[in-house]
Amino acid sequence: MTALRVGLVGTGGVAAFHARSVLAHPQAELVAVTDASRERAVDFAAAWGAPRVVDSLDELLRDSALDVLLICTPPGAHRAQAVAAFAAGVHVVVEKPPAASLEELDDMRAAASAAGRRLAVVFQQRTGTAAAQVRELLRSGALGRPLVAVCQTLWYREPEYYDVPWRGSWSTEGGGTTLGHGIHQIDLLAHLLGDWASVEGRLWRLDRDIETEDASTATVLFANGVLASIITSAVSPRQVSSLRIDTEKATITVEHVYGHGHDDWSVTPAPGVGEDEAAGWALTGPEERSDHEPLLRDVFDALLTGADLPPTADEPARSIEIVAAIYASASADGAVITPSDLATHPTHRRSFESPVLDLRTRAAALS
Repeated sequence: MTALRVGLVGTGGVAAFHARSVLAHPQAELVAVTDASRERAVDFAAAWGAPRVVDSLDELLRDSALDVLLICTPPGAHRAQAVAAFAAGVHVVVEKPPAASLEELDDMRAAASAAGRRLAVVFQQRTGTAAAQVRELLRSGALGRPLVAVCQTLWYREPEYYDVPWRGSWSTEGGGTTLGHGIHQIDLLAHLLGDWASVEGRLWRLDRDIETEDASTATVLFANGVLASIITSAVSPRQVSSLRIDTEKATITVEHVYGHGHDDWSVTPAPGVGEDEAAGWALTGPEERSDHEPLLRDVFDALLTGADLPPTADEPARSIEIVAAIYASASADGAVITPSDLATHPTHRRSFESPVLDLRTRAAALS
């Protein structure tokens, strides 16, 4: 394969990051787009190199001779769109969350395997030279054994954000701020620390008039013994996305909102660590910030050469499993959920819908 013909479905806000990434790649071309609103698709095409506008995904897959489909639609549509693309022999790059349930993700992965095509998920927080270097420091053992972690996604979404019909509903968004927002930092945490061993979680509704949660809390034990505390919020005016990982020899931190570079990360040595050893942990070399562009670049390069997907785009299930386990735990009053529990869970493989503790109602009842 010498060039990739790329199509895109869903021309909302996130699609611009995808289009920019395609235009930046020397062996990829955005050839056609579609959206439920033709007017929006026409405007999008005019802004991004004038690809052909078609009226449906069926037409896009039938008439465009695509190599790759970029899926930028709400989560509830991902399964059907991905399965259709695989049936047409097309690779898929899908925005997070990759599906509205684990069963739907299972279907997408099975369809990819049956068609001999690739499924890549956009978790762009994994990218960037700083994240890659920190991951290597942790994996090499240079920082000693990781012990404790804190993962915070404290964002702000005004009430009007949920006026979009599909937001805030279990049936169309699949979940609340944990699935829609917190999954970014949860994914970066898991990218750095590896597989999970158990989850205990709670869902909260603090202020927004929605079905789903606007905040969640969880404790995650990773398979390597790291104990992590996770909090996600959509009602926090001073926004921050942050990770802290304490190891035997150092504390790693990153603090940003929607993207990180070298200046957002720090590695603080523990007392007693020598200056020469700590100097070896410095983030070095040319800087590349986290973004869609390096992720899609590396995915496109892998598709062009037939190589495995890069670490920035593999393991599509790990972070969504952690999120699913938070929902499953919350539905069982905070019970411990393990990977084996989740693998055969009677409800939370097919839906994340869970009871949410409304603190306004609860506080009134307790007063």
